[in-house]
Amino acid sequence: MKVLSSLVLGLVMTFATPLVAQERSGPLRIEITQGVIEPVPIAVAPFLAENAAAADFARQITAVVAADLVGTGLFRDVPKNAYISQVSDFNGSVPYPDWKAINVEALVTGAVTLTSDKRLVVKFRLFDIFTGAPLGEGLQFAGGTDSWRRVAHKVADQVYARITGESGYFDSRVVYVEETGPKNARAKRLAIMDYDGANIQFLTDASSIVLAPRFSPTGDRVLFTSYESGFPQIYELSVGTVTKRPLQMDVEAMTFAPRYAPNGQTVLYSRAEGGNTDIFRLDLASGQPTRLTSAPSIETAPSFSPDGSKIVFESDRSGNQQLYVMSATGGEASRISFGQGRYGTPVWSPRGDFIAFTKQNAGRFHIGVMRTDGSQERLLTASFLDEGPTWAPNGRVLMFTRESAGADGEPALFSVDISGRNLKRLAMPTAASDPAWSPLLP
Repeated sequence: MKVLSSLVLGLVMTFATPLVAQERSGPLRIEITQGVIEPVPIAVAPFLAENAAAADFARQITAVVAADLVGTGLFRDVPKNAYISQVSDFNGSVPYPDWKAINVEALVTGAVTLTSDKRLVVKFRLFDIFTGAPLGEGLQFAGGTDSWRRVAHKVADQVYARITGESGYFDSRVVYVEETGPKNARAKRLAIMDYDGANIQFLTDASSIVLAPRFSPTGDRVLFTSYESGFPQIYELSVGTVTKRPLQMDVEAMTFAPRYAPNGQTVLYSRAEGGNTDIFRLDLASGQPTRLTSAPSIETAPSFSPDGSKIVFESDRSGNQQLYVMSATGGEASRISFGQGRYGTPVWSPRGDFIAFTKQNAGRFHIGVMRTDGSQERLLTASFLDEGPTWAPNGRVLMFTRESAGADGEPALFSVDISGRNLKRLAMPTAASDPAWSPLLP
């Protein structure tokens, strides 16, 4: 089993670029919540290799930056063969008319150096072509050669943030369940990857069934449910050392559906005993559990609000699965879902503005979002089986599991933005389910 190595990337400097007279009233800005129909044309010019040893890295970093931005559905990378001007000097002036002539709205330029001690130094600039001015200052990142993808993601995050006004999500990871074998006897193990499916590494073997991994707020730990003992129990795994420990092993009850509190020191989970399932809170320091619900119904899939003050969960106390919100300390719960069908797997947005969920109605499954009071419900997908949404760190994209029908059907990971646009399948070598998105990496 491969141990994940730690990685530190530093923002080492900024450098100014002279402003050019503006030709319009304001800088380029995409309002994501309005739903973008036509992607903004941008040019990610080939990053310059400032020494021969950096040439391959420059090509790879350019490709990842472009793929990150285009993958959002918000941008279209103008083909290199359409360029009138070529970027040959990172510090040179920008011929804005040449880029405007091919309808480019934003230009990304960069340069890469590989130092004698095998450190990558990557710098970039972003220009608003129609105002004839840079969008923010140039930035420079440095990291080891094994971190080139992270450097590229950080550059793309900066470009995304400057044009949308929101934080990016590219420099993040996803933990999920890899599935192999026939549909009726799949082997399952935990795996972790970059948000785009690269750099897959395995965290467990396939000797026992694993379910529902969830990242800690700092991304260094993962909670999951395992059948290693013969029935469902919750484990905590350290991502850096790939070591695990059981939480509250209980021979008399099943524990499952764990999720961290925003402070990372408390865990919510469900405990099933005697045909009844309730929600508990566990203090990790003391190991002391506290019961939060007590009803003759099934309460499960709890998720904290970002400030830790409330919990959303699913319950069949009204006769079928619906969503409820209550205080993080327990007490009276308020129902927030009232549409037709059944609701489950709720998860609070990291921005605090929406709750994502799975909905089953009329033989179809959907991923949807609603406001935290249940208003403005919106279904984003529909298929034979969609389930288990997880939020990107910026709260603007969801990833989920979609399973195809039939005897040969298998699960895959898909993503969609909260407007319902840009639905796409992640390119992965095997079947996969139960994704959980990490926060942005430090």
